[in-house]
Amino acid sequence: MKILMLHNRYLVPGGEEQSTAADVALLKDHGHQIELLEQDNRDIEHLGKARTALRTLWSSDSFYRIQDKLSAGAFDILHVQNFFPLWSPSVYYAAAQCGVPVVQTLHNYRLMCVNSILFRDQHVCEECLGRAVPWSGVLHGCYKGSRAASAVIAGMIGVHKLRGTWKRKVQVYIAVSEFSRDKYIAGGLPPEKIVVRANFLHPSPSPGSGGGGYALFVGRLSPEKGIATMLDAWKAADAPLPLKVVGDGPLRELVTAASGALPTIEYLGSKSLPEVLDLMGRAEYLVFPSEWYETMGRTIMEAFAMGTPVLASNLGPPAAMVVPGLTGYHFVPGSISSLRERVEWCARNLQDVRALRKNARAAFEEKFTGTASAILLMDAYKKAGKMAKRRSFQRPRYW
Repeated sequence: MKILMLHNRYLVPGGEEQSTAADVALLKDHGHQIELLEQDNRDIEHLGKARTALRTLWSSDSFYRIQDKLSAGAFDILHVQNFFPLWSPSVYYAAAQCGVPVVQTLHNYRLMCVNSILFRDQHVCEECLGRAVPWSGVLHGCYKGSRAASAVIAGMIGVHKLRGTWKRKVQVYIAVSEFSRDKYIAGGLPPEKIVVRANFLHPSPSPGSGGGGYALFVGRLSPEKGIATMLDAWKAADAPLPLKVVGDGPLRELVTAASGALPTIEYLGSKSLPEVLDLMGRAEYLVFPSEWYETMGRTIMEAFAMGTPVLASNLGPPAAMVVPGLTGYHFVPGSISSLRERVEWCARNLQDVRALRKNARAAFEEKFTGTASAILLMDAYKKAGKMAKRRSFQRPRYW
């Protein structure tokens, strides 16, 4: 097959960038032709806020660029990883104009939530779920604390929902967990259009042997990730394993301060994926303290690949991925005392924790390898092609 893939890179790279790169590598390894086009949020500074706001709703530049690319390239599929904010939903209409089926991966909750994570003011929030326009997100300034910026995104979500863009212009959505699929169905997407395909790691790395004598956190340093809860639990714990923190984000200064104040916390900054996997392979366990509805939990999968058990908050997909006593342990999300107690238990019972390594690796091999994921992706592409044939593409209306 010949696939055109689109992605919009964030200022701070994260799991979506890694998932996109993994899909590209996987498709190439299986003999498919793939071209990746990327926008970068660093360009927003040059575009300015007004032009970026207009592009978020509808980008004529993106429409004509993708229309020209699809018309000239004989592509079988347009696979959109992330259109926000610079590509915009206009790329769906360009594909429809060219008769090319669209597959959209749902890495977050952007199509129904202003800040894309169903989380605000330190708690899970579903106020906008199922609403035609997510005005509550504007009222609370859910996007970067700005009502103006939140209004732009709410407008994008609402206008395209009312126009039927989400239902008519995308043939197949890929959710990365059953949990996120259910949330999107509750939000109004047609169940028959959403398939489940978990994140994966390709090629499969060799597992580590542990024995590093430390716990590890890897991820974005932001409030919804449970960073403050994790740091406070380590501060309160009696003789915990040292904690190494990898990542970047708005709470970097909080982590840096904790690292300077406590010998049991070490901040390592951002690391490449090979460096992260090496750290995971030597870690005794991964800490996953998220307090929002993670769509999956990519770092859990990576830890399992390295044979490393996971200590995860009992919320959403991570709770289902981690089987207590088999591949890791749970604790109450947002609870300092619950995490502290589990951290202390792990330090006292390190041999029991290490005994879970084979189970963690087995879970990866069963569910998260490239071989299984390639089959699911091809099935999604074929389904998109069949659904496109059942429905005549409508020519786009211009803004």
